[in-house]
Amino acid sequence: MHRFLIVISVCSTFLFSCSNEANKDQDVAEVGETKQVKAPKPKVISEYEMTLSDYVFERDTVRKGDFFGSIMDRSGVMPGKVYQIIEGIPDSLFNFRRINVGRPYTLLKSKDSLETAVGFIYEHNAIDYTKVFFGDSIYAIKGKKPVTVKQKVATGVITSSLSNAIDEAGISYGITSRFADIYQWSVDFFRLQKGDQFKIIYNEKFINDSIYAGVESIDAATLKHKGREFYAFNFLVDSTVGRYDYFDEEAVTLRSFFLKAPLQYSRISSRYSPRRFHPVQKRWKAHKGTDYAADTGTPIWSTADGTVIKSSYTRGNGNYVKVKHTNKYTTQYLHMSKRAVKVGDYVKQGEIIGYVGSTGLATGPHVCYRFWVNGRQVDPYKQDLPDAEPMEEEMKPSYFEFIQPLKEALDSTEYIDLQEQV
Repeated sequence: MHRFLIVISVCSTFLFSCSNEANKDQDVAEVGETKQVKAPKPKVISEYEMTLSDYVFERDTVRKGDFFGSIMDRSGVMPGKVYQIIEGIPDSLFNFRRINVGRPYTLLKSKDSLETAVGFIYEHNAIDYTKVFFGDSIYAIKGKKPVTVKQKVATGVITSSLSNAIDEAGISYGITSRFADIYQWSVDFFRLQKGDQFKIIYNEKFINDSIYAGVESIDAATLKHKGREFYAFNFLVDSTVGRYDYFDEEAVTLRSFFLKAPLQYSRISSRYSPRRFHPVQKRWKAHKGTDYAADTGTPIWSTADGTVIKSSYTRGNGNYVKVKHTNKYTTQYLHMSKRAVKVGDYVKQGEIIGYVGSTGLATGPHVCYRFWVNGRQVDPYKQDLPDAEPMEEEMKPSYFEFIQPLKEALDSTEYIDLQEQV
């Protein structure tokens, strides 16, 4: 990812002439005297790229029950004018119906005794905003607050879970899910061991160089799990659509054809087994699936691209979805509280296909994940599953050049030992 820091320098040259009839109140230098002239004070620009001296700025927050018309009414803008504003601004620039409670906004008022409302600035999030002007003319402008991206390097050690380790290392909580996403094909995060270590090179966004605005990206990482180091480097693989992906130090993709699990689960409550005592039927039988316990309503996603071949309900399965990925691989997801796809839908890897429930023969909320290879149900954890498409050979030289400084930065950063963390 390329980033540029643009420094704007303004230089002004002032030319002065002396008049023999200069006013005595003017500070004019005598002949042969050196004149020192103070440059005018620079204009102070607001975070919305506006000159502060041009308007009266009144900041507020959208309250419960507020809508654009009520905000304008409190500001003295007549209903007829409000109608003109709404009709004059297309939804593509600003949708007046989507003003959410808790979002900050700023009223722009004229700098005279009347202080007439002439503008409205709505903050969609911490960075994006829209300026609506309705003084002499009605128009809107989208904008972004000035954002600085700062790169940071951090390291941590697992004591109980990844999220706790991220917190203990003083890293933004937003890193946790991104870090897990990178390694979701390589590592089962519910099998991390106490003492596993990690290093991360990541980027954080700051508004006006000081206000934290979230995580931008993870450039590189390494996870030391069971004594093995898993490297990951974020690389632009398609400049046309701006697609990035993660690869290891040998340019091998970290992405697998299948995800390790179909949801973010709390624990594996039951594994694939040729003989298990069924908690509902009270008898011994084969359990040809993996049960992931999770809260009701937790999203369930397809573990690979494919076509939905069943989306139905049976007494045993409850609400379930079955997805055919290739002629060789098929997956099934049981006991959903609600299905989100229908037969014939094409779903992408990670796309939500339903939600955790306890329908059918289930004692509690979970999803039973079943896996077929050539029409036979198998344990997915014991399969040698295919990787995603490899990096093109012609891209590898530029990739190795790109990751060299990142790998050096990772390797020069010392891991934190478990004893140090404690």
